[in-house]
Amino acid sequence: MLRRIHPRRCQLMIGVARRWHQTSLTTELIENMDKKATWDRFYLETNGQQSTNKFKNFEWFFGFDSVQDIILPLLKHPTDSNTPVHVLDMGCGTSALGPGIYRHSPKPVEVTCVDISPVAVKLMQEHTKSTVVKPKSPLSSLAFLELDCARLKEHFKPQSLDLIVDKGTTDALLRSRDGRFKAEQILRQCLGVLRGTGSLIQFSDEDPDARVLWLEKETLSTGAANIGFQEVGVLRGVCYYCYQITPNNATK
Repeated sequence: MLRRIHPRRCQLMIGVARRWHQTSLTTELIENMDKKATWDRFYLETNGQQSTNKFKNFEWFFGFDSVQDIILPLLKHPTDSNTPVHVLDMGCGTSALGPGIYRHSPKPVEVTCVDISPVAVKLMQEHTKSTVVKPKSPLSSLAFLELDCARLKEHFKPQSLDLIVDKGTTDALLRSRDGRFKAEQILRQCLGVLRGTGSLIQFSDEDPDARVLWLEKETLSTGAANIGFQEVGVLRGVCYYCYQITPNNATK
C-alpha cells in the first residue's frame, strides 16, 4: 500500500529538492529516500550552497524548540541515578535535534545521533567541534555515528536505550518506492534495543488513522508495544503528530 503524501507536505519536499538546482533530483529525492546515495548527494549539494563558515542545520518538519516539551519529560533512567539517559536520534541528518537534547537536558544524557549518510555525519562532527555547546549536565555526552538503522542490534545491546527519537525517518521510508520493508525492519530493531521502561517516539505528518494502524500491525506478532499519540501542532498548513511506542512491560 502506498502512503499518502499531504499536498502541502509534497510541495515542501519538492521545494527542498529544487534547491539542488536540477529538476530531475526532485523525483530522486521523493522516490529514493531509502537510498544512502540519495542522502549523500542531498547533503553534499545543500552544504555546497553555503560557505564553510556559515553552516546551517537542516531541519525536516521542525526543530528541537517545537518539541522539547514532549522530549524532555521522557528523559528518565529506570534507576533515577546519575547514570546518563541513553538517547538515540535516528536518521539525524544535519538536524540540531540531538544537540538540542544534549544542551537542554537537566539530567545527564548520552546522546547518539546516527545516520546512513557519512556526509551528514561528517558535517555534524565538524560543526560540533567548531561550535562549543555546553550541556546543563557535566555528565552528558554527544556523539555522531554512521549507521544503517536497520542494523541497530549490531551496535547497541538489547534493552540498552531509554529513548529513541525518529523525526521523519520512518515517513521518508514509508513514502519511498522501495522503503516499506526497511521501515518495518527498523521498527523491529528499535523495539529490540529499547529498554523496558523506554519509549520510541516518531514525529510525523501522517494521520493517526493510518500510522496507528501500521504500528499496530507491525507490532502485533510480538505483542511488544503500547501505542499512543498526540498532536504537535500545525506548521505551514501541515498538522504534525508525535507517536509514542512503549514496551508492554513498561512501568506505568
